[in-house]
Amino acid sequence: MTVKKIPLRRCNGCGETKPKKELIRVILTPDNEIELDLTGKKNGRGAYICRSSECLAKARKTKAIDRSLKFEVPVEVYDRLAKELANE
Repeated sequence: MTVKKIPLRRCNGCGETKPKKELIRVILTPDNEIELDLTGKKNGRGAYICRSSECLAKARKTKAIDRSLKFEVPVEVYDRLAKELANE
């Protein structure tokens, strides 16, 4: 049997490389809207963040998600991400 390759992505907060399933994806859709992609399958440019509030705070402070998406992320998206992390 062949071993299935696990896709790895880098967190924009801490910079660690982790399996894609462990991260939350923030996407910039072709319509220039920012959305959370919990499935990891939506169309658009993506940025990944760990499921921890520390990584979110660091990414927000350094504007790492803004740079990855090449688009300014509104405050509402960060608030939605914080709420999503609080629910887990």
